[in-house]
Amino acid sequence: MGSLTTFYQQNRRLVLTVFWLAVAVLFFAAIQERLAELRPSRYVQTTITGLLVGGIYALIALGIVVVNKASGVFNFAHGFMMILGGMIFFSFFSVAEVSPVAAALLAAATVVMVLSLGGWQTLREPRSLALGAAAVVALTVLMTLPNAEVGNQLPMFIRAIVGTLTGAVFIGLMIERFTIRPLIGQPLFASVLMTLAVAEVLRGVTNLLYGTVAIPLPIFSGLDRVGIPSPIRIEAPDLGGNIIVQTPLLIAFVLALVAFTIFVLFFRYTNVGLAMRASAENQTLAQSIGLRVRIILAVAWGIAAILAGTAGVLQGGATNLDVANMPLLALRAFPAVLLGGLESISGALVGGLVIGLVQEWANLLFRGTNAGTELAPYVVLMIVLIIRPEGLFGEKRIERI
Repeated sequence: MGSLTTFYQQNRRLVLTVFWLAVAVLFFAAIQERLAELRPSRYVQTTITGLLVGGIYALIALGIVVVNKASGVFNFAHGFMMILGGMIFFSFFSVAEVSPVAAALLAAATVVMVLSLGGWQTLREPRSLALGAAAVVALTVLMTLPNAEVGNQLPMFIRAIVGTLTGAVFIGLMIERFTIRPLIGQPLFASVLMTLAVAEVLRGVTNLLYGTVAIPLPIFSGLDRVGIPSPIRIEAPDLGGNIIVQTPLLIAFVLALVAFTIFVLFFRYTNVGLAMRASAENQTLAQSIGLRVRIILAVAWGIAAILAGTAGVLQGGATNLDVANMPLLALRAFPAVLLGGLESISGALVGGLVIGLVQEWANLLFRGTNAGTELAPYVVLMIVLIIRPEGLFGEKRIERI
């Protein structure tokens, strides 16, 4: 027994590699008959759908990574930030006329939270008051744009986008200021538990304001009028059938990648992004060179809320705004975060795409079950934690005494 233990300790990586290779061989042997029953067109369609779904997962994972990278907190409230952001978009998009009073109050509250990042005394400065007043007026005007002629939804989209961004920033800054910041210096576990508490509060607020019934978000309707087929049918007789691509899911995927790219450019090529990277590497060192770490953490939460709201709108447009299921979508993005690496932005993209593929292939192979949504992502999570806990692109941290 002792010799076996010694051999395992000396060859741990080799033993684990052989074990998981054996598991993979047995798994593919077990599903070989199922694969033989399927037409090649199903392989292609499942792969395409998996990548499209994975794009949404990648955007969700990015929001989780931003908060974790900046503060080390695993944000379990991200799913409810998604659904609330989607519902805010629905509120501005679906009504015929937005109340100027409500829009002004939301704009004023958000501007006050942003200006207070520099300290509440900033609100007393004439320049800050002038800029804040101008921002409130501009936001209010954009959020109350009247409906144009029939068939022109541009004003509705503009006011919905501005309203969602404003509401998301307000939610993110409120969460950071009144729930996370008071716990600075406390054990990290306390902050994680706080995000669970915030999740339940957001669930209650969403249920109170919007109910529990799934709401359709028709932002991708009318595609045929602009010459975009819905769905897209690709004839593939050589593959044994047609390939059908859901157009709303494809558009949501493209917009998710655009949002992902915008954030990466912001993170790498702006002063705020540089400060966020410095703070993420070492908060104490960043503070010693004059960076205001608390402001950076607040900015990170605001950006995470914007990413959550964007993901909620895209997912709601591709399917619907479901209070019960959308937060679970964020839970399925956690394996994507861990697969790519807790602090890796590029890893969030790769992890999201992989989890999307795994989910759709599991749904294909085990039809009639919930293996794709309720089992497969967490199997991947278990394997990642066993083989490479830091993720594919994560950094292994070594504690030296």
